Amino acid sequence: MEQKVLHGIGSLVPRGAFAVLLLLLFFFSSFTSTEAYDPLDPTGNITIKWDVISWTPDGYLAVVTMYNFQQYRHIQSPGWSLGWTWAKKEVIWNMMGSQTTEQGDCSKFKAGIPHCCKKDPTVVDLLPGTPYNQQIANCCKGGVLNSWGQDPSSAVSSFQISVGSAGTTNKTVKLPKNFTLKAPGPGYTCGPAKVVKPTTFITSDKRRTTQAMMTWNITCTYSQFLAQKTPSCCVSLSSFYNDTVVNCPTCTCGCQNKTESGSCVEPNSPHLASVVSSSSAKGANTPLVQCTSHMCPIRVHWHVKLNYKEYWRVKITITNFNYRMNYSQWNLVVQHPNLDNITQLFSFQYKSLTPYEGLNDTSMLWGIKFYNDFLSSAGPLGNVQSEILLRKDKSTFTFDKGWAFPRRIYFNGDNCVMPPPDAYPWLPNASSKLVFSVLCTLIATLASLLSVI
Repeated sequence: MEQKVLHGIGSLVPRGAFAVLLLLLFFFSSFTSTEAYDPLDPTGNITIKWDVISWTPDGYLAVVTMYNFQQYRHIQSPGWSLGWTWAKKEVIWNMMGSQTTEQGDCSKFKAGIPHCCKKDPTVVDLLPGTPYNQQIANCCKGGVLNSWGQDPSSAVSSFQISVGSAGTTNKTVKLPKNFTLKAPGPGYTCGPAKVVKPTTFITSDKRRTTQAMMTWNITCTYSQFLAQKTPSCCVSLSSFYNDTVVNCPTCTCGCQNKTESGSCVEPNSPHLASVVSSSSAKGANTPLVQCTSHMCPIRVHWHVKLNYKEYWRVKITITNFNYRMNYSQWNLVVQHPNLDNITQLFSFQYKSLTPYEGLNDTSMLWGIKFYNDFLSSAGPLGNVQSEILLRKDKSTFTFDKGWAFPRRIYFNGDNCVMPPPDAYPWLPNASSKLVFSVLCTLIATLASLLSVI
């Protein structure tokens, strides 16, 4: 029956429009997928390496290292928390560079109380300023972990753990299971621990190589749908050749609740400061946004500003509408076919991303350190902006049919909702009314065919 309906539609509308309709139907049908796959970072993941570096009388000493191999998705304050379940009756004697959130029941130990006796411990990073005798390399950053593409040197976090009541050989050690990673909320799914080739270490004088007694890896991948059921950012558009400003779609990230107070805050409210401070008890991870039609914490505005003979200029503005959240080391990922020809970028840093060989249409942008790498909470200072100068490729460049607007935008690794293509600012001589009429005809035809069925 479905094949007959599609065949009927195909006979009534132009082939190109029919293909677009099928593409839209496929997109919306796959929007709620929970698969942890990002088309702009297909190999991105967080890998946790557990290196047993020595044996102890009742267990082992290990160094656990977390590598954020994602190109643009980072972990910001209040940071990561890592959990697992012990396979036997292991305990944690002591830790360096991190701590467990709970000690658990250690009442059976009469002397030498362990650091943690829980079957399912949760570990968090220590804060900056921790005494040196409690630190190891790459620790103590409050759980903040930068992305590999933005800053590889700060995309690593480590801690040392002494495990007791465990095996003391490669054959008697049992791998922990049920790993969880929160960053700081949900979104990551971790696979099982897998034994791999032992890690090798080079001494400081680079004249000797040692290796771990045993090594296992855990791979964690991110799904935006698991992290949050609603979007967290949206995109608005404008241009010099059209007076229309295309706002974010209404209710993109939620709708204003007229019956329940506290769903959002009016920016001109005389009690704004007291509302923000009193609501902070609910937790910084729950957004308190400014009342808007879209209700998103973040809005990215793309403005086609100027047109030159050989170049064209775009202005990008990121606005924070969240009163509870500051964004440090933020980043923006933009997909557009002309990003392979950036001539100059003002007040942002830039890196080209090539997720697939031969495809160079994606760029990552982020702020300059100590200048605009910190996006303040909602208010007069809650925005950052920059301009991009791009050289025209005469074989592809056009302002027609919305070509000058981005195909996709991510903020801090989350896909932002774009306006519908038929709402884009069109050239003055573009027949936007005709396009709208064709779309209406397609919808009416589909509705009539479905009603017959």
